[in-house]
Amino acid sequence: MASTSLSLPLADAPEDIRPIPQVESPLSVARRLAERFARTAAERDARGGTPKAERDALRASGLLALSIPAVHGGLGADWRTTLDVVRVLACADSSLAHVFGFHHLMLATARLFGSREQWQALFEQTSRHRWFWGNALNPLDERTLAHPRGAWLEFSGQKSFCSGALDSEMLIVSARHAETRAFLVAAVPTQRSGIAIADDWNNFGQRQTDSGSVTFERVRVEHHEILSDPGPLSSPFACLRPLIAQLILTNIYLGIAEAAFEDARHYTLNEARPWPAAKVASTGEDPYILSQYGEFWLGLESARALADRAAAGLDKAWSRDTGLTATERGEMALAIASAKVAAAQTGLDICTRMFDVAGARATHGELRLDRHWRNLRTHTLHDPLAYKIREIGEWALNRTYPTPSFYS
Repeated sequence: MASTSLSLPLADAPEDIRPIPQVESPLSVARRLAERFARTAAERDARGGTPKAERDALRASGLLALSIPAVHGGLGADWRTTLDVVRVLACADSSLAHVFGFHHLMLATARLFGSREQWQALFEQTSRHRWFWGNALNPLDERTLAHPRGAWLEFSGQKSFCSGALDSEMLIVSARHAETRAFLVAAVPTQRSGIAIADDWNNFGQRQTDSGSVTFERVRVEHHEILSDPGPLSSPFACLRPLIAQLILTNIYLGIAEAAFEDARHYTLNEARPWPAAKVASTGEDPYILSQYGEFWLGLESARALADRAAAGLDKAWSRDTGLTATERGEMALAIASAKVAAAQTGLDICTRMFDVAGARATHGELRLDRHWRNLRTHTLHDPLAYKIREIGEWALNRTYPTPSFYS
């Protein structure tokens, strides 16, 4: 992991979002925040909406600059460290981990699709102003069109599943060129005239990700805001963008699974009563329950090993920059797909079966322990696991790498 620490100035921060003054490692800061977020996670899950105080705490922490190189004002962390922070946050609150992880995905998008002048300026301003980035890219939703207007482009239309758009300072936006049908990606300020973010996210999981809709009504986008050099998925290196997205999701899944495991363990040891037929003094001695925990642990250890291996590979691929080859990118796609499937399947298994080992008291409504399953089930529908497994199968049988797209 990169050697980084946080020691941020207090003078320009509002009192309620001032950073922790002492020097700490990013993971220490993340654990401190996670402990705070976990205390209100169940209540906020019930409420939904924008977790404003918690997002401001992330701003104040300095972690929004985690993946930005130190030369541009950031902490210069590698991907392994950034993904570990995502996982730590997901153990406490997967919604906050989601918007935090996607913030760093948006920064990576500027780096991979934009020119050096573009991403350097965006990195420096993000570090200086503590910008929070939101997502309005969604390549499957093509309702937004870019109309040429001479020296600029006019974006009009809608986007769905725009995670973190509310309470953001910057957006990554996509549109189809109205004439050429080219796929365009731009970095624009959230508060620009014509951008309207709806508070319409009310799904049963990931309830504080603000993954609702954004409407663009004759929004002026300058040509220098279009990330076209080298542009979307234009090279093996630029094609790392979807893999970073998949690995962020993997670590969110793992964080949810680890949280469900720990909650189940607490209730098994402290609340659950042994079934009379087990003829044991405590639930922790029940052989059937022990067997289930053994299965849970094996699944978690396997998924963690695959995720950590994939993160190490991503750092190696990232360091290759434009020298990354299609074969190297293909190897990364397989490693990340394997980790994602393992994390999703293990997580869904634990989040479903946790009540078998935790006992009836764990279903009390105020605990909202069902949120682990709801959050993971919502997130694992991001793209179908069956197609991810098919990609792995194509390699296993035919030695064919996944075809680069925004989902593989």
